[in-house]
Amino acid sequence: MEKNQLRIIISGGGTGGHIFPAISIANALKEINPEVEILFVGAEGKMEMERVPKAGYKIVGLPVVGFQRKLTLKNVSFFFKLFKSMKMARNIIADFKPAVVVGVGGYASGPILKAAQKANIPTLIQEQNSYAGVTNKMLAAKAYKICVAYDGMEKYFPKDRILMTGNPVRQDLEKLTASKEEALKYFDINPNQKVILVLGGSLGARTINQSVMANMTELVTHHDITVIWQTGKIYYLDIKQQLAGYNAHNIRLFDFINRMDFAYAAAHVVISRAGAGTISELCLVAKPSILVPSPNVAEDHQTHNAMALVRNNAAVMVTDANAKTELVSTAIALVSDEARLKDLSANILKMALPNSANIIAGEVLKLIDNN
Repeated sequence: MEKNQLRIIISGGGTGGHIFPAISIANALKEINPEVEILFVGAEGKMEMERVPKAGYKIVGLPVVGFQRKLTLKNVSFFFKLFKSMKMARNIIADFKPAVVVGVGGYASGPILKAAQKANIPTLIQEQNSYAGVTNKMLAAKAYKICVAYDGMEKYFPKDRILMTGNPVRQDLEKLTASKEEALKYFDINPNQKVILVLGGSLGARTINQSVMANMTELVTHHDITVIWQTGKIYYLDIKQQLAGYNAHNIRLFDFINRMDFAYAAAHVVISRAGAGTISELCLVAKPSILVPSPNVAEDHQTHNAMALVRNNAAVMVTDANAKTELVSTAIALVSDEARLKDLSANILKMALPNSANIIAGEVLKLIDNN
């Protein structure tokens, strides 16, 4: 394989659920072959434009935006931005000359994968959710390979091109090496405490935050429980202010947790949205979980993701609508139920698919070899 053939574009983004897998695939490609040249393509103004350069990769932003499903003036600019993005995507393909283009989902990946397919460049799609996204469904017909994380994806994609790989996760979680002792010391938690970890994804989750805050009086009376709470940056200051009115000795508040390996190592129970990336992490670290699917995502795919675990007795689900009344009481009951914790941990671990990033990277390099 010649050096000038080792150019790969990875496209997608919008949320951490798309960005972390994309970076993991890039890192795996570099690990297998350091000569690989990788260019990311994302959406202007989105999280990937900050996170990808921090990971050491070059990124180009397209003006593409998502299509609003309700009538709104924003959809007038959608078509203009899509047309401009398609033109830019063709130029990127012509200038960079990639051997393969990888799409990790989200509307940002649409123009560049479409341009690559028109130029007869092999494309690989990585679908993270149990309910396929619109962009990936549209691009699947001409994709060479479709990497998935759930059974039954032939409903959406050509069966002969589907490969079960699982979702790539952050490398520090692939093999959780952080000890519980280190983790408890990091968060200043007594070893005799039961720990509930509250996550809202990279942006935070309003319903989860409101539900925890609404039941704070009950939480602070449980002296045997400590809560590690990632609020998300936009909610952090407001919640910190509200907490000042409580004797919140057992709450560890963060806008963003940099050491997720420590957070998982410390936790007995995790409360989380049901994004595909987070679920993949929970499976790998075998953590009993209460999932609160976001109702504000396309095709309600988080509920589909959560139900894939619930059907296997691998997680508990609380709906967004019932979270304020049920979430905290469910968590308090679960964290003290040793038998239930053991069952959930064993069952969620059975659904883990390790080494996903390396498997996908291997498939990308095979496409180069085969073409």
